Amino acid sequence: MCTVSIFPKEESPNSFILSFNRDEALERKTFAPAKQNVNGCEMIFPKDAVAGGTWLGVSEKKRLVGIMNGEFKAHKRHPPYRKSRGVVVKEFLAAEALKNHAENYDFDDIEPFTMLCVEWSLDLVITEMVWDARKLHVKNIPLKPQIWSSSPLYDPGMKKQRENWFNDFIGNTEITAGAIWDFHHKAGEGDKNTDLIVDRGFLKTQSISQIEISEKKKQFKYEELATGNLKILNLEHLV
Repeated sequence: MCTVSIFPKEESPNSFILSFNRDEALERKTFAPAKQNVNGCEMIFPKDAVAGGTWLGVSEKKRLVGIMNGEFKAHKRHPPYRKSRGVVVKEFLAAEALKNHAENYDFDDIEPFTMLCVEWSLDLVITEMVWDARKLHVKNIPLKPQIWSSSPLYDPGMKKQRENWFNDFIGNTEITAGAIWDFHHKAGEGDKNTDLIVDRGFLKTQSISQIEISEKKKQFKYEELATGNLKILNLEHLV
């Protein structure tokens, strides 16, 4: 259950900043981003200690994949599921051709999700894939600032409130990586139901990640909120 924003950089082709607040149960342990080899593909991602998957990663395919729990609306869970959604992320990071991989992938008995795929090997392409437990919905996302909030945690009214904060931010701020980072820490501060730093007792925002890809910088920034530990990885050698 998460919040994701993306800012394509108009002044620089194939450049973007994606930021990701991960909301998760307190007892679910994770590891900071590190380099891994999956199916012969080099990639960097933070690792979920429970299922071994991830919610966000970037690979040598010049591809980023991030996943949020849930589809267009809140769903009723029917565990156990055949495969963790975090494992799906790793497999899509390693795939040769993204949409062909999606067309042939077996999604049966995987819990609903919303997955964002960003590719920049040629032109910048942002693809949204939503699995609703019956059908995979695929669409290209316009190259403009966007925000997503996961459906299990936020109803339509809450999502709209967050979109309003996002639009106010865009309209009144010089957009930089630092300003976006601050937005993901402070937007809605004080509103415990909808602010971007979630604290619902059993569930909190555990980490904030930011991946920046441009001619001048290729970087994965990761902060563990409980400890304040900050890790920055240079992606130049990878992408």
